[in-house]
Amino acid sequence: MNCPICEKPVSFTDPEMPFCSERCRLLDLGNWASEKYVISTPIESSDDENFKPDFDADELDLEDAE
Repeated sequence: MNCPICEKPVSFTDPEMPFCSERCRLLDLGNWASEKYVISTPIESSDDENFKPDFDADELDLEDAE
């Protein structure tokens, strides 16, 4: 596998995987934050209606989140 930023080879056991370094990981994060990357296909309203989460919201412990 290659780093999506600089194309250097990356091992699956590398702690920064899929990036080769913290620098490339932060560059990728900056690309998302500056909206260089976008998700091109809008979500259809029918997709929202058919969405079923894989957890029961009643089972969440929201008191720990505060």
